[in-house]
Amino acid sequence: MELRHLLYFKTVATELHFGKAAEKLHISQPPLTKQIQDLEAELDFKLFTRNNRSVVLTPAGQAFLIEVNQILQQLDRAIDIGRKTSRGELGKISIGFVGSATYNILPVMLQQFRDRYPHVQIELHELTTDRQLIWLREGRIDLGSIRPPIVDRNFVTQVVFQESFVVALPTNHYLAALDEIDLVLLATEPFILFPRELAPGLYDPIISVCQTAGFSPQVVQECIQMQTIVSLVSANMGVSILPASIQEAQRQGVVYKPIRSQSLSVDRLAKIALVWRIDDRSPIVNRFLEVVLGTERLP
Repeated sequence: MELRHLLYFKTVATELHFGKAAEKLHISQPPLTKQIQDLEAELDFKLFTRNNRSVVLTPAGQAFLIEVNQILQQLDRAIDIGRKTSRGELGKISIGFVGSATYNILPVMLQQFRDRYPHVQIELHELTTDRQLIWLREGRIDLGSIRPPIVDRNFVTQVVFQESFVVALPTNHYLAALDEIDLVLLATEPFILFPRELAPGLYDPIISVCQTAGFSPQVVQECIQMQTIVSLVSANMGVSILPASIQEAQRQGVVYKPIRSQSLSVDRLAKIALVWRIDDRSPIVNRFLEVVLGTERLP
């Protein structure tokens, strides 16, 4: 039994006329009649009672038609799912992100993609940049949202967001009343920063702007999470320099101040970049990049 036999049977059962059914199927009537006879022989029961004037489904034919309709509907659904999946319109995408991306670009990217492809399941994992690269290599995530730079020929990166830095001070700090901070005033202050091995994309620009101001910061505490840094600043453990979008997360006991005369050169901005495997051919990854970057994956 082949799929065409079921299609032939359904058409005849719908039309209850071999001539009309043959016309609808774009075949002649004798081959259609032969196909139905072959199907009945294989099934070992009659599907139709027919004479010169009428074609009627047998009770067995009526029961068979119900099941055939369900099979064909399931087949149509399977074809539709396959097509949508091949186009990246259905399935799952797993995305890693640094926590600070939730203050700026990540919600925008996710909303844009959800609006365009509402049937794709999005799985999110908050990870440091180095952990995202490990998970990408292992295939545990499809895309990462990281702090660049990274040097690995197995990956492609594209900056999607960049911003300046601000100084985070305890509210009772003697500099908290100033409208902006000249970094030289922080030369003797204890600093709370990210570890360089986990976040060189933040650590290096911060060190750079401080050195331009004539000093190297006295780092007394390193923290992986930006919120932890903010919490320690609020506890008077030190000061910090953080990406400006941290101001979206209000925290009692902390004030944020712009840096006076801060250079806006590219190497002194906090950046968020998308990263993906260079050999990834996933249609869903393509669709995500198309939505976020305005184009498909970069070469």
